[in-house]
Order: sequence, then structure tokens, then C-alpha cells
Amino acid sequence: MDFDKFTFRQIDADTRIKSFDCGDADLNDFLISDAVNYYKSMMALTYLLEDNEADKTVAYYSLLNDKIVFDPDEKKLWNRLNRRVANSKRRKEYPAVKIGRLAISKDYAGKQIGRAILLQVKHIFATMRRSACRFITVDAYAAAVPFYEKCGFMFLSDKDKHSPTRAMYFDLINFPD
Repeated sequence: MDFDKFTFRQIDADTRIKSFDCGDADLNDFLISDAVNYYKSMMALTYLLEDNEADKTVAYYSLLNDKIVFDPDEKKLWNRLNRRVANSKRRKEYPAVKIGRLAISKDYAGKQIGRAILLQVKHIFATMRRSACRFITVDAYAAAVPFYEKCGFMFLSDKDKHSPTRAMYFDLINFPD
């Protein structure tokens, strides 16, 4: 995929959203109706990948702050999370950045754009240290779980095994493995 013809930018209060359809009404609606309002209310930042030649939005994702909180019922997970943290630095919660939304236009599906976006997000927080966070979290739709697993994300719990979304995380200490 030739990314040279694309423009990457953050939404602001005056952003005009270009044509976009990822095939999911909820994800489409967020971009069209909510993303600018989330920006204005300082709840999430949304980033656009745009094809200027076609005057379309190729993909978008939204980021917001999050944390992973100790759940006494999930001691196995917590032990795994704490394993690479010095005893004196262990906490009951760890800072994270959440991918609130990630969607690729149907016109650009299957071109590894989602994987490239996740690599960019990992790079921004692990290498550039844009914010002090240890983890990236996502509440993945069931259909997207295999994608996130291929990108190194793991489940936060088994409690949501039969839910429409699964809480997942990526430990930035593992980047760039």
C-alpha cells in the first residue's frame, strides 16, 4: 500500500469529515456525529487517515486515557502484568491509553492499514513517550478479536468471554518485539 497519497491529521473543532463507510453503523456514526464533540469536551482525540485524491477518509482511530485496575478475581492476569515490574514499583492500577475506536473504510480493507495504525500508536507511546503509560487497552468487538490477537494484544479477563466486546491489552514494554 502506497501511503504517500494519504494525509494523517488530528480532528479539531473545525474538522470536516470526508466520505467514510467501514460497514459498521456504530463506528460510522461515531466519526460523523461524535468525534468532534469528544474533541471539544476533551474526552478523546481522533486521528484521520485521508486519501486526498479520492476525497475520502481511509481510516480513523480515537485515543483516550485509561487504566488497568487490579481485580482480585483475576490474580493470574495480575501476576502476569506484574512479572516485569520491580516489586517496589508494583501498583493496584497501571496507566494505559485506550483505543476507543479504530475503523478502516470498506474501500481500503485488507491492505494492512489497521496493523500500520497499531504500530504507529505503539511507537508513539513506547518510543516517543507521548504520555506515561505502560499499556494500550481496547474493548474489541468479537469480530475484531483475532486482529488484535495477531497484533500482540491479550485478554484482560475471562469474565467477558461471552460479551459482544472483549477487554484486551498490549504491554508496551514488549514493543518493538
